Amino acid sequence: MRSLSPEPGDVDLVERYAYPRGGGTWMRANMVASLDGAAQRDARSGGLGNAADRHLFLLLRGLADVVVVGAGTVRTEGYGPVKPSEGWDGVREGRSPVPPLAIVSRTLDLDFDAPVFTEAKARTILLTTATADPARLETARARADVIVAGRDTLDFAAAVGELEARGHRRLLCEGGPGVLAQVVAAGLLDELCLTLSPLLLAGHPARILDGPPLHVPPELTLAHTLQDEDFLFLRYTRSR
Repeated sequence: MRSLSPEPGDVDLVERYAYPRGGGTWMRANMVASLDGAAQRDARSGGLGNAADRHLFLLLRGLADVVVVGAGTVRTEGYGPVKPSEGWDGVREGRSPVPPLAIVSRTLDLDFDAPVFTEAKARTILLTTATADPARLETARARADVIVAGRDTLDFAAAVGELEARGHRRLLCEGGPGVLAQVVAAGLLDELCLTLSPLLLAGHPARILDGPPLHVPPELTLAHTLQDEDFLFLRYTRSR
């Protein structure tokens, strides 16, 4: 074992979190957890972070081509459309001003008159299945770019292929835990950014992955550790 000493002074977060160069698709996830593994506080992940975590949350959006998120998280966290943020200077050069949201929804149980659809500067994308209600699917296509992948459950590999075909190669998954578990199970996760919050919550909240056990758990490699106050910002990449 060895001691991990933080580097003195501030770090260049844009440099530290830059996507790998090259033409391949890269799936990054950004999650937060308490010291005892809770991914939510009072049913929301936002209660676990601090100002630095919020800043990183917004920066990672700016670096991404598209933000993948589950419909449950959209409803629970009160998602609106992605908006330009402080610290984005230069990070979106040659791309749209903001990345679109790609919302995962098997049932399309969403408010299509909500700002996440009507006020989006980049047209919202919906990732759904062939068994979605036809009437809701028709409404969805009027308000969003709809990708149908899979019959009863979303085929994440096919959905990511469709996103890549649209030019979205730098992917950011914001969960929730059910969606991230499916991404990992499909073998699509390349990187995990995990904010470790200095809280002990107990109870029975979800962890950052909420799904069946993985028969072959993927191993990740620690890329860096950053600190702000008593929060740790961990970045892991998939072992190749």
